[in-house]
Amino acid sequence: MNSIWTIARKELSDSLRNRWLIAIALVFAVLALGIAWFGAAASGQVGYASTPATIASLASLGIFLIPLIALLLAYDAIVGEEEGGTLLLLMTYPLSRGQLLFGKFLGHGLTLAFATLLGFGVAGIAIALLVDEVAVGALAAAMFRFIVSTILLGWGFIALAYMISVRVSEKPVAAGMALGIWFFFVLVFDLMLLGILVASEGKLSPELLPWLLMLNPTDIYRLLNIVAFGEGAQLSGVLSLGADLPIGANGLWFALVLWFVIPLAGAWALFRNRRI
Repeated sequence: MNSIWTIARKELSDSLRNRWLIAIALVFAVLALGIAWFGAAASGQVGYASTPATIASLASLGIFLIPLIALLLAYDAIVGEEEGGTLLLLMTYPLSRGQLLFGKFLGHGLTLAFATLLGFGVAGIAIALLVDEVAVGALAAAMFRFIVSTILLGWGFIALAYMISVRVSEKPVAAGMALGIWFFFVLVFDLMLLGILVASEGKLSPELLPWLLMLNPTDIYRLLNIVAFGEGAQLSGVLSLGADLPIGANGLWFALVLWFVIPLAGAWALFRNRRI
């Protein structure tokens, strides 16, 4: 465990030195405050609308921003060490491949977690202080749930980036594959699912359709932050399938956890069999 924590501290230190943590936190805080005050501008209203509307808007932003940041943060975790010539050096230490991988994941995961907590936490505090009629307790609970789900979503994409990083041998290839993963889960998956629904003309099993959303962590994330308020009317498009899921909020939390546990286990298996 000491070896894992040593690697994690090194990654955290690198993130601080490279201004990653500060930059991510600042971006999150600015965007969260902007959405809180100007998210309803399209309807002719400027100012804080409501906690459910703000969280829904932040979740819509999160599905674009969080996966991209997570992938960029971690895509070169292993392949970058190999290209820099430091991977062989690390393997000469009393350090297993699993300890190296989990230590790096812990470092990158904590970097994203601290940045998310700092950025969105500052925005939540600002809303509580500046908006007179906001229910502070409900806002705190909603922001806490949103921040935790955002961290889990980010960890899932960090784990996916690790699967890429241990599989390829060149950083440009890893970067291209990382962008491909972002493009697929954020932009293509829902369109593809919608196309399948239209093409099937209702022939697909109604019991199966809602479970297809579990194949995309960004859909789970959006469902979790909408279902938490019990406002099924907000579900639209392919997300409306989520109204028929029998697992509830606890099942969605579990699914989001699985989305970083399983890819991380896969990255570990690939790294153990990798020739260095």
